[in-house]
Amino acid sequence: MTQDFHSIRRLPPYVFEQVNRVKAAARKDGADIIDLGMGNPDLPTPEHITAKLCENANKPRTNRYSASKGIPGLRKAQAAYYERRFGVKLNPDTQVVATLGSKEGFANMAQAITAPGDVVLVPNPSYPIHAFGFLMAGGVIRNVPSTPGPDYFVALERAIQHSIPKPLAVVVCYPSNPTAEVASLDFYKDLVAFAKKHEIWVLSDIAYSEIYFDDPPPSILQAPGAFDVAVEFTSMSKTYSMPGWRVGFAVGNDRLISALSRVKSYLDYGAFTPIQVAASAALNGPQDCVDEMRAIYKRRRDVLVDTFTKAGWAIPSPSASMFCWAPIPEKFRAMGSIEFAKLLVEKADVAVSPGAGFGEHGDDYVRVALVENEHRIRQAARNIKRFLETADNTLHNVVPLHAAR
Repeated sequence: MTQDFHSIRRLPPYVFEQVNRVKAAARKDGADIIDLGMGNPDLPTPEHITAKLCENANKPRTNRYSASKGIPGLRKAQAAYYERRFGVKLNPDTQVVATLGSKEGFANMAQAITAPGDVVLVPNPSYPIHAFGFLMAGGVIRNVPSTPGPDYFVALERAIQHSIPKPLAVVVCYPSNPTAEVASLDFYKDLVAFAKKHEIWVLSDIAYSEIYFDDPPPSILQAPGAFDVAVEFTSMSKTYSMPGWRVGFAVGNDRLISALSRVKSYLDYGAFTPIQVAASAALNGPQDCVDEMRAIYKRRRDVLVDTFTKAGWAIPSPSASMFCWAPIPEKFRAMGSIEFAKLLVEKADVAVSPGAGFGEHGDDYVRVALVENEHRIRQAARNIKRFLETADNTLHNVVPLHAAR
């Protein structure tokens, strides 16, 4: 009776927990840790959204069970958003389902469509649920690149040829978490054509589609024929700074949406109705709050890239998302991302996410989240500058100790 359960055995240790333990110990000792690790928005939810929540929470009968696939008004609001933003028309009854955040939607889609042994193509590095949702459902993961370039389709073709059984689906995420890369509409057109040719599904995650600093990222559903093969997951967590509210959506192919809705009907009754009403108000209401948040993230990005680079750590500037995908400085790269992230907490009072938490191909990087204000980001840069300037004297034994990985 001491053996781990089957699903638990398929999950590796949670690598972020190693950094979290070091962070908690440092704070317990009184350290002022600047936390740029978890992508947990620090900005307040806009007032008109919380006001709508409070208004409806006080109404009679709103405490009762809600609708698993989302109340009609919320699904209509999401369909209206897609038409405004992407020029894509959705049937709110058959092509939209509300989820308890995009993470839950992804995991339950995996449960809905995966048979034991099914092969799913997942980018590496990628957000953990993209792989582990299918692993928990009994599937098998085959890694493909996360960069949406020409080599991507070469890798897909190779995966199709060498996978037995043939892959069930391919996962894409743009703007990417963690790499912040963005895909073009031409890329999506090629991907839809590839999926139709090989008769596989496409599961697209665009949770960061509204945090962009250049051109607005497209939706895969804008590509001709996408509704035949694709479903897309979105979230209100980052767009409206509502992470704890747990509201997201899956939209697209009728058959996939039906499968997800059926699984969800056995698992939950949907979010609290006043939350769904407030989410509808967010989608239907003024969008200047989204513009303001986007501008704040852009300023933070600019400050972080500028100050960290001046401190001696060159950070590429992302064109979207609330993350920077930062290569570990050369002298520390042999340590790997987990040890480097722990070292930053211990020596610079700065927390970041180790790239290994997003897949082994991320181990030369750390993810830096734009979740502190500009003052704190500048303070983090000063701390890192001091750490880098003294590293040769104080850490001469650290890198050789961890060089083998």
